[in-house]
Amino acid sequence: MIDFSLFWPVGAAMVAGGLIGVERTYHGHPAGFRTHILVCMTSCLLMLAAMHQSSWSFTSLPGQNVVIDPTRMAHGLLTGIGFLCAGVIFREGFSVKGLTTAASLWVTSAIGVLYGVGMLQLALIGSVATLAVLAILRLLDAQLPHIGVLDVHLRWIRGAAPDEAAVRVLLSENGLKCMQIGHVLSPDGQLHEHHIKARGQMPLDIDSLVRRFSTSASLAGFSVIPRDN
Repeated sequence: MIDFSLFWPVGAAMVAGGLIGVERTYHGHPAGFRTHILVCMTSCLLMLAAMHQSSWSFTSLPGQNVVIDPTRMAHGLLTGIGFLCAGVIFREGFSVKGLTTAASLWVTSAIGVLYGVGMLQLALIGSVATLAVLAILRLLDAQLPHIGVLDVHLRWIRGAAPDEAAVRVLLSENGLKCMQIGHVLSPDGQLHEHHIKARGQMPLDIDSLVRRFSTSASLAGFSVIPRDN
């Protein structure tokens, strides 16, 4: 006999996960539309299964009571989703990316759990609040004064690399403060690389910095990458 009451939480979970995933996909982040749907739907399905354990076919030993505890399934889901979230967090130079996407997967799993246990009102509140944080507060965040962070890689011709003090002065002249400097020597010894983490008050004047680097005859190459957290 088909239990049609199981359809609405699964459908609602798919819609909620899809809406969150659309925001991630639109802004080019990993784990987008389909991934969020699958996470939310899977959490919902497993919680529905846990909530309906009385319909499972199993045999208990004589004299033993079978204790049904759906919260164990919720604990397992929210712990296990951590492995998936860890997969979208990666490091590039001094930057750590994917933190917001990992958080969105985590909350999407929690929303799926709420739909699965039938807490419709709380699940809807969680869905709307998540979309507000990811979409609406993104606009507010852009208006707030904050510090921008850059990953700067400079490749100098052998013997022409300046010392750290000169690099810090060079960046400070463009409104940047050097936070970390790493040194890398190419295998053939022909290039000396500076891997720099710098920060400055937004909006950053990256164009002037790039023009400054472009006019340096000692630079064999460079990259200036704004960090997007």
